[in-house]
Amino acid sequence: MAKQDFYELLGVARTADKAELKKSYRKLAMKYHPDRNPGDDSAEAKFKDLSEAYDILSDDQKRAAYDQFGHEAFEGGNQRPGGFDFASSFSDIFEDLFGEFGGGGRMRGSRNRGADLRYNLEITLEEAFYGKKATVRVPTSVACEPCNGTGAEKNSSPVTCPSCDGHGKVRAQQGFFTIERTCPTCQGAGRVIENPCRPCAGSGRVQKEKTLSVSVPAGVEDGTRIRVSGEGAAGLRGGPAGDLYLFLSVSPHRIFERDGQNIYCRVPIPMTTATLGGSIEVPTLDGGRAKVSIPSGTQSGKQFRLRGKGMPNVQSSQKGDLYIQAITETPVNLSKRQKELLKEFENEGGEGTSPESEGFFSKVKELWEDLRD
Repeated sequence: MAKQDFYELLGVARTADKAELKKSYRKLAMKYHPDRNPGDDSAEAKFKDLSEAYDILSDDQKRAAYDQFGHEAFEGGNQRPGGFDFASSFSDIFEDLFGEFGGGGRMRGSRNRGADLRYNLEITLEEAFYGKKATVRVPTSVACEPCNGTGAEKNSSPVTCPSCDGHGKVRAQQGFFTIERTCPTCQGAGRVIENPCRPCAGSGRVQKEKTLSVSVPAGVEDGTRIRVSGEGAAGLRGGPAGDLYLFLSVSPHRIFERDGQNIYCRVPIPMTTATLGGSIEVPTLDGGRAKVSIPSGTQSGKQFRLRGKGMPNVQSSQKGDLYIQAITETPVNLSKRQKELLKEFENEGGEGTSPESEGFFSKVKELWEDLRD
């Protein structure tokens, strides 16, 4: 017998999002659950078909395969061994109603793990170029020394929780469901402290400022995040520490501007140098100097590329480039003689000495003539 289309089975359109799928499945699963239909084999079969349909359509990769190939995508051993994990699928649906279900699929990792910390670190462009060793002082929590992080008074130790018998979870019956929750007595730790340590009040940690030395690699960009494993807040009662995240901001430079691995620098040059040609010395980010040849007739805005004088790449030995943008400076505060010389130059005239302005005003003249016509 051919399988029913999964979308039809769940009563949703093929464009349904995950929220719609979940809502429809929850309603139908409650209706056909075997505990509500004892001895009804057809209801049990329907429930299994619904669970299979939801398991596939709620997973983006499986759904894409189903949309393209239909049921054939999961035949011949393509589905995971042992069929569908109905308990896991069902727990996703009812977790929002009853809390953690079936062992707490969302309880990955230790509940006692310390919090992650954030530290904002500002560096200069030169420090981003070379990399640096930075010393940071982070207010955080560390393991309590008197109790060695256990939270128990000296010469005592935590004991097995009487509520959950050390399992960290307790079970409760709600209708036809058996719900498994985190133990409220020990908060999932499985142990309780009868004689709490006084300095840390039984938490196993105390507040303290910690000084750390961290490495900032050469080439980092503004907004880079660096993870320092295990340097976050200490865990509760001996739990693992969280991580420290450094968020880098690169302060603006007074001369250079950065774009990825490339560096840009605007350099004013005298009108005479731009006209007659010459050379200029420009700074580089490594503290050196570079000589740039300026050809005669250089226009303002012209860029000159210095290969390998830009920022290093964090993941390789390559460097970007340094771009020098020439900005022709108009002379000011001229003497009488200088003005006379410029006037003589203007009177000499000659076509082609100012090609851009000549070309522009030629187009303007044509435009005016067209308008008159």
